Amino acid sequence: MSAAFVTTVKERCRMCYTCVRECPAKAIRIVDGQAEVIAQRCIACGNCVRVCSQYAKQVRNTTDLVRALLTSGRRVAACLAPSFPAEFTEMDYPRLVGMLRAMGFTFVQEVSFGADLVARRYRQLMGKPNGRRHIATTCPAIIEYVEKYLPDLIDSLAPIVSPMIATARVLRKLHGDDVAVVFIGPCIAKKVESESAEVAGEIDAVLTFLELREMFEEDRLLPEDVEPSGFDLPHGGAGALFPISRGMLQAAKLREDLMTGEVVATHGRTHMLEALREFADGDLGAELLEVLCCEGCIMGAGIRNESPLFNRRRRVRKHVCWRMEEVDPARWHDDMETFANVDLSRRFEPDDQRIPSPAQSEIAMIMARMGKCNPDDELNCGACGYDTCREHAVAIYKGLAENEMCLPYTIDQLRQAIKEVEASHAQLASAQEALVQSEKLASMGQLAAGIAHEVNNPLGVVLMYAHLLLDDCAEQSAMREDLQMIVEQADRCKKIVAGLLHFARQNKVVRYPADMCELADRALRGVQAPANIAVVRDYQLADPVAEVDRDQIVQVLTNLISNAVAAMEDGGTLALHSSGDASRVRLSVSDTGVGIPEENRKKIFEPFFTTKQMGKGTGLGLAVTYGIVKMHCGDIHVQSNADPAAGPTGSTFTVTLPRRE
Repeated sequence: MSAAFVTTVKERCRMCYTCVRECPAKAIRIVDGQAEVIAQRCIACGNCVRVCSQYAKQVRNTTDLVRALLTSGRRVAACLAPSFPAEFTEMDYPRLVGMLRAMGFTFVQEVSFGADLVARRYRQLMGKPNGRRHIATTCPAIIEYVEKYLPDLIDSLAPIVSPMIATARVLRKLHGDDVAVVFIGPCIAKKVESESAEVAGEIDAVLTFLELREMFEEDRLLPEDVEPSGFDLPHGGAGALFPISRGMLQAAKLREDLMTGEVVATHGRTHMLEALREFADGDLGAELLEVLCCEGCIMGAGIRNESPLFNRRRRVRKHVCWRMEEVDPARWHDDMETFANVDLSRRFEPDDQRIPSPAQSEIAMIMARMGKCNPDDELNCGACGYDTCREHAVAIYKGLAENEMCLPYTIDQLRQAIKEVEASHAQLASAQEALVQSEKLASMGQLAAGIAHEVNNPLGVVLMYAHLLLDDCAEQSAMREDLQMIVEQADRCKKIVAGLLHFARQNKVVRYPADMCELADRALRGVQAPANIAVVRDYQLADPVAEVDRDQIVQVLTNLISNAVAAMEDGGTLALHSSGDASRVRLSVSDTGVGIPEENRKKIFEPFFTTKQMGKGTGLGLAVTYGIVKMHCGDIHVQSNADPAAGPTGSTFTVTLPRRE
């Protein structure tokens, strides 16, 4: 074909791969999930058009060409395919012929007469005992398939034209070579046949029934508005059965005898491929293979009527019965003799579109990319449009398919993507939480710095004079107890202000190699655990050295150990644990104390939040700890249980730090 007869409307293509599955020539390439018809490989069978529920396939329209012919001043003949009763169910044939004449057609001819001539030629072909095997050439899609994909069978194609070409030759013998011929039928492949080099110029244009209806609607032609008319002579006979599977055999008076097997007839995509392959292998054992790409021409893609198969068969059969009653047998025989010398021969040329198949190693590599490493992985589900996983792999090698067409592979990829998205979402949520916490810390730091700066100086004066007054006060004085209270509370305020200053200070991390286990021991020595608390060290770091700010990490561990001790007023076990890998180290501080209630766990790193009694905590220790850990690009997590019914109570704080900056 010179150009694509079938194209894809990409906006409508939904990646269902139904067209791939139904294409007998595998002439559809998937590019970025979109189905693209390859013009060179397409046999124009119309299966993709017929099965596309989204109407994403469109056929090259020739209505403008027919309009031009009708207004050219030439005599134009309409050749009506005998399948028309399956489409135009709302009118009888005289009305349809009348509408065609009203459009401007000079002649309206039954293609069934050309089919009668072709049927007689097949009967003559089968009457020659030359031992040759033949494939019937009434279906143009079958011709295209053989020329493109089974070129070795070209010599087996029956050298007989289709009824369309036979009718065109009859018309030119009858009316002269200047008559323009327009074929009207249900078949898209007829458009291809009309442009074939071997019969070029025989047909001026091809309309599908859909296009004819489109022209009727544009001209606002209705059956009741036209004068009924009959077909022009010569009239057809049993050739009107051609659009039904095995109709050609009946018209040619050839019998598909199951005992002799000399004639085999079949139809449809699957049976067509099987029959042609068996014919090529010599396994069919038939002298004539009559095969149609569709389930008869009445199921062609150029029909709008949605009636089921056998309803269409019945309509064609009834029309043939009526016509056989109307046709004058004597006149029909005379016409058959008159046109007996019309040349009904044609040639065929190979158009090899076969692509060499890949080696088994290539197929194995392609399948491995889709997670199919052994036979159990080959589900052969057909969701990709190919019958087997190996056929899909071969199509990928040939550039016709994509990995993503495999449904199990795509589901696995989707699951992996969902996992990655969930992990990314978790990281984003953690980062967002850290950002919110950092913003809180920054705001509180600015506030704390301002308060500490303003309060520190007058607080120092109050504290100094309180101590002076306490020193001058006699031991037995009634004021001494009050002065001691002032001194204690002023000292407490001083500690709070010192904590605020430490919290507000924007420390930089100065990293040096340090033994993390030694830092844990230093922090443990800085906090004197009561005698009723047992201390357990579990250091499992094969390499305990990491680059950290030693003093800051000691402060972190000191804060965690202090909190753990404070949580075990009645005694318990304090455990220090270390672990890690080549890139990170982990330090954990565990206690068997009262635990942290679930409603408080999200607040523990907020400044000034504390569960300790008044005067025993400022709520800044964990906030400072959080800030130091984040400045080290690390993480801190807590696991805690405060419900004795759920198990042992206690808390575990785990600090994870990178070994290097």
